[in-house]
Amino acid sequence: MSEKKNSLEHIAIIMDGNGRWAQKRNLPRAAGHKKGAEVVKEIAQEANKRGIKFLTLYAFSTENWNRPKDEVDTLMGLLRQYLKSDFSELQKNNIRIRVIGERNMLDKDIVAQIAKLENDTEQNTGMVLCLAISYGGRHEIVNAAKKIAALVKKGDMSESDVDIKLFSDMLYTQDMPDPDLLIRTSGEQRISNFLLWQVAYAELFFSSTLWPDFTAQELDEIIENFGSRERRYGKV
Repeated sequence: MSEKKNSLEHIAIIMDGNGRWAQKRNLPRAAGHKKGAEVVKEIAQEANKRGIKFLTLYAFSTENWNRPKDEVDTLMGLLRQYLKSDFSELQKNNIRIRVIGERNMLDKDIVAQIAKLENDTEQNTGMVLCLAISYGGRHEIVNAAKKIAALVKKGDMSESDVDIKLFSDMLYTQDMPDPDLLIRTSGEQRISNFLLWQVAYAELFFSSTLWPDFTAQELDEIIENFGSRERRYGKV
């Protein structure tokens, strides 16, 4: 008999479609990114209300640095704005903020803002809102392998000590459970270098909705769909 597990602790979302949303309305791409950032608050509040313990959002990938400079500058400007103001509203709802990714690629003022936000919300006991910024799954895995290699070389552990749990503990998400559900908006059906290790057994849901049009109601519908799925984890 297959194992059915309806508990849902961790949702991960690839927020895709901001640019296409703007283009459909003959607006600059920046307008789509701004509207998409506003949706983050609504979805985070809904997930928190539903009792989700972890929500991880793919905000900016390591590959996104290759976009046109003016678009990258716009995205970084929006990030500065929302780190200063909008996330403070989420803090009032007892939500804890954390950020994963290659911080060395971000400007120093943004890194400082991130550190302050994480520190200010560290004692919050509600949902953890994890933002993947300047994040790449392959970078994360390579960095974990380097950490392990350094420890083995130093003599702090042996090759036989390396197992799945130890490797997971070397990742950015070391103290978080793996996602139960991965959602991607905009109709695209790929993972795009997001949480490659962690989504090994996640249920995947691809929505045709562009991220700026994604609503709390649609999130609720996807959660209900998740509850009806059978999760076998490789078993019969």
